[in-house]
Amino acid sequence: MKKTGKYIMAIAALLLGFVFITPIWTIDMEAPQYPEGIGMEISINKIEGKSKQDLQNINGLNHYIGMKPITPESIPELKIMPWIFGFLIVSGLGIAVWGNRTALLFWIILFILLAIAGLVDFYLWGYDYGHNLDPNAAIKIPGMTYQPPLIGSKQLLNINATSLPGFGFYVSLLSMGLATYVYWRSKPDTK
Repeated sequence: MKKTGKYIMAIAALLLGFVFITPIWTIDMEAPQYPEGIGMEISINKIEGKSKQDLQNINGLNHYIGMKPITPESIPELKIMPWIFGFLIVSGLGIAVWGNRTALLFWIILFILLAIAGLVDFYLWGYDYGHNLDPNAAIKIPGMTYQPPLIGSKQLLNINATSLPGFGFYVSLLSMGLATYVYWRSKPDTK
C-alpha cells in the first residue's frame, strides 16, 4: 500500500468511531394519539427514544398488542457491538500502519460479513418482537403481526412505522467504501 492509501485506510478506520456517538438505525412512528410522532434511535450500545418519553410510550403502545417491552439491558448485541467496532477500528489502524493488501481484503470481507450478520440479527429481533405476542393482550386481531419493516414504512393498525438507517450506518458504509477504494488502488503491478 502506498502512503496515501495508508492515510485513507486510517481515516476509514477512524470514521467508525462515529458509530459510538450516532445512531446506526432509527424507527419513527406516527399515530393519531402521537401527532408529533415518536421514535427510537438504535446505537451500537443503546436504544433510546428520540425524545425523553418516547421509549416508554412505545413500550406502552406495545403492551396493548402483547409485544414484549423493549429493554436495552436485555439485548446482548448492545454489549457485543462496541467490541466488534472497536476491533474493526484497531485492526483497521493496524492495517493502515502495516500496509498489507491481503490483510486489507480480509478486513473488508469481515466487515461485510459482520454488516450482513447485523442486518439479519436486526430483522430477527424485529420478527421476534412482532410475532411472539402475549396471548392475553388487550388488543388481539387474529393473524395480525406487528413486525416493523427492516427498511421503509409499514402500517401497523393505526401506526405508521418507518425504519431507516441512521448516520452511523452511512458512516460505516463510507468507511467500507474507502477501504475498498484503497484495496483497488493498491493493485500490484503486473508488468
